[in-house]
Amino acid sequence: MNDLVREHTALGDSDLEWLHLLVSEWQLLSDLSFADLVLWVPTRDGTRYVSVAQMRPNTGPTSYQDDMVGHLVPRGRRPLLDAALDEGRIVREGDPEWREEVPVRVESIPVRRDGRVLGVIARNTNLLTVRTPSRLELTYLQSASDLAQMIAAGAFPFPAEQVDMDASPRAGDGLIRLDADGMVQYASPNALSAYHRLGMATDLVGQHLGKATAELAPVRGPVDEALVKLASGWAPREFEVEGGDGVIQLRAIPLKPKGTHTGSLVLLRDVTELRRRERELITKDATIREIHHRVKNNLQTVAALLRLQARRMDSDPAREALEEAVRRVGSIAIVHETLSQTLDESVEFDEIADRVLAMVAEISPGRVTTRRTGKFGVLTAEIATPLSMVLTELLQNALEHGFGPGESGTVEVTVTRGRELITVVVQDDGRGLPPGFDAQQAGNLGLQIVRTLVVGELSGTFDMLPAPGGGTRVLLELPLDS
Repeated sequence: MNDLVREHTALGDSDLEWLHLLVSEWQLLSDLSFADLVLWVPTRDGTRYVSVAQMRPNTGPTSYQDDMVGHLVPRGRRPLLDAALDEGRIVREGDPEWREEVPVRVESIPVRRDGRVLGVIARNTNLLTVRTPSRLELTYLQSASDLAQMIAAGAFPFPAEQVDMDASPRAGDGLIRLDADGMVQYASPNALSAYHRLGMATDLVGQHLGKATAELAPVRGPVDEALVKLASGWAPREFEVEGGDGVIQLRAIPLKPKGTHTGSLVLLRDVTELRRRERELITKDATIREIHHRVKNNLQTVAALLRLQARRMDSDPAREALEEAVRRVGSIAIVHETLSQTLDESVEFDEIADRVLAMVAEISPGRVTTRRTGKFGVLTAEIATPLSMVLTELLQNALEHGFGPGESGTVEVTVTRGRELITVVVQDDGRGLPPGFDAQQAGNLGLQIVRTLVVGELSGTFDMLPAPGGGTRVLLELPLDS
């Protein structure tokens, strides 16, 4: 719609925003009217109309099989559009049009904003299945007529009350029509069923909806007064009521077809099962986060015990082995700590990588500098946990074997992330690889862990080569869908 309006019309950004607001709401008008809606806007030179939006009803057959958006029509070809635009009033014709052997009743509704008519809504009703209307259909049509008059007067939609139309109740979910005093004139079967689930044992018709709703809600006191007003439909609001065994979502739409409050339309939907499932998900999320938190605490306890044991060892190789185990356990604990702070099973891995870099750098404080270039981004837990272990082993290997006592240098982690592959390079400027070294056959425990995790768990590739200019270069390529 933005492109069509800006290309063909003289409407400004504020006018375009009003049309967007209208289009976000007009599914309700289409359903209540049992009719297709097409929004026509006059072109910049005033000689044609361009259709910028279209809506089909969920409550009846369509009048248009084809997509009308983008069509251009010369002024004069559709007199109803001309009359509605020029005179600023709703225009209805006497005889229906025939489209592909289908009779269609056409009406034109001017779209007004701040006293100006921006365009015209063509309302097209398929008359092929017309029958004697029921009470529900009569209520729908009367409500649609009131909304159409409000659009023509610039009183609908409500700019200050924007709703999420995907989550908001629709006409078919449940509908209640109120008079000016908030008394129920009509309640659809779905609406009545929803209130029965809240605990109402009688019919709704003839009752004051606000007071009846407040009596069903378990809260008492000042909240009741607000609830009475909301459910009476005096202001455009969306709210929920919980009582008995149910939860219903309500949306109140005041009706002012001629500038005077004549009643209200209340749309409602039974969201009991939806809210129950949401609560279950929240409980499960909290449980999972608590599990990650406890795993992190247990791993930190294990690391502390290993650290204590290492301090008591007289053998240097044994002490170094335990210290390596402490860092391996610590890298896994970092991932679980991060997972315990998120709502899903994914983590921002850059923070984890930096903490691993800092942890491993403690092996040679002040002598070797570690840094990261590039971004890992968000990774799933299935990738983050083994990757943190791999990164720990590679950094630990570079610091322990790449630099001798008293030697200084740099270890850099470079990350390149594509759509399907993430490439990690760990490079140092140390003493380099020994002659005849084969990364695929080396028996070092750390490299065995790297090979197992990269190839077995991450379905990636691993190679270790001499770096240009001296040192060692480790290349990892990991698929992101593993």
